[in-house]
Amino acid sequence: MLRGIPILLFVLLSSSSAFIAPPAGRHPNRRLATMNKPLATASSSDAAPTTTSSISSTLDRRPTNGDVVAVDWNLEPRGDFVAEPLFDTSGTISFVLQEGNYLPGLHELVATMRPGESVQNTVLDAGWGERRDDLVVKMPKQEGLDMNVGTELMLANGMRCVVTEVCEEDFTIDANPPLAGASYSANVTLVSVEEGPTKLLYREDGSDEEKQTGRYEVATFALGCFWGGELEFMRVPGVVGTKVGYTQGEKESPTYKEVCAGTTGHTEAIQIVFDPYVVSYSKLVHIAMDRLDFSKYMLNQVGNDRGTQYRHGIYYHTSEQREIAREILNTFGEHCVTELEQQQHFYVGEDYHQQYLLKGGQSAKKGDDTVIRCYG
Repeated sequence: MLRGIPILLFVLLSSSSAFIAPPAGRHPNRRLATMNKPLATASSSDAAPTTTSSISSTLDRRPTNGDVVAVDWNLEPRGDFVAEPLFDTSGTISFVLQEGNYLPGLHELVATMRPGESVQNTVLDAGWGERRDDLVVKMPKQEGLDMNVGTELMLANGMRCVVTEVCEEDFTIDANPPLAGASYSANVTLVSVEEGPTKLLYREDGSDEEKQTGRYEVATFALGCFWGGELEFMRVPGVVGTKVGYTQGEKESPTYKEVCAGTTGHTEAIQIVFDPYVVSYSKLVHIAMDRLDFSKYMLNQVGNDRGTQYRHGIYYHTSEQREIAREILNTFGEHCVTELEQQQHFYVGEDYHQQYLLKGGQSAKKGDDTVIRCYG
């Protein structure tokens, strides 16, 4: 609620800009946690959802968290909601259930379905939640501050808002995201459910190596700041899941602040779930090394980010991955300092770091090649 916060306005973002709903994810009011928090899922639309069943899948059960699901879907904006989608909105998509990407409501819906079931004309929240009346308030005018309808402001607590009405002694602000209340009409079919990868740690002697079930595999890379690297891999066909976190350190369950201090031994890393029948591990390694560019020759540094927490590395999960990565690294000569080590424990980073650049408005569509802006 706004009523319990200081009303000091300390940043004037725009003195006269008209309010225009931006493309999906590009407005500063978009809440970073939105894509990872469960929202109201499929709700009844003007045309009631209907369910049918027609096909079978690898696992004949409802999916659970960590399963890889394939979904055939189509999204259409409802009402006046028009936004540039940041992910594929039609055709068949695959993703790890409850690990981000696409709409939170899609994850919640799919978790209730069995393979072969279809839901028609259901409503999925577009990711901004419902409009809240408590985020619209009147505030007294402040001397020297020019107010016009459409002016964008930042409150003392960091919330951004737009002026919607100006009177003689006060003005009204609205801190709702511009697309709050926006939704899609969706047709969704759960095509298949498969187990996600079970083998996460490599044992050098092979004595207690976990037995891998299913076709999906895991890869782990450190490429400096993990935001840009994660989005790079999210765009790769065959990559069905990504998460960012910390690896190769000594402290258990480190926080971002601790890792940034450079005292835990960890490096920022990206862990990927991929289908080797669609994208090879070799291809993923090449993508990682291309992203590093000249930084592959810089010790404990990627771009302008310096410190052991930004050291770059390839952390293999199998003997085959080790040999593939070693062969590729050797092509860059003896001055390449990208480390090659067996994967140690990977600690998942804080929620707000997951899919950070997608939440900030950058496209995660498969095959997208637009330039990635590393800081939003």
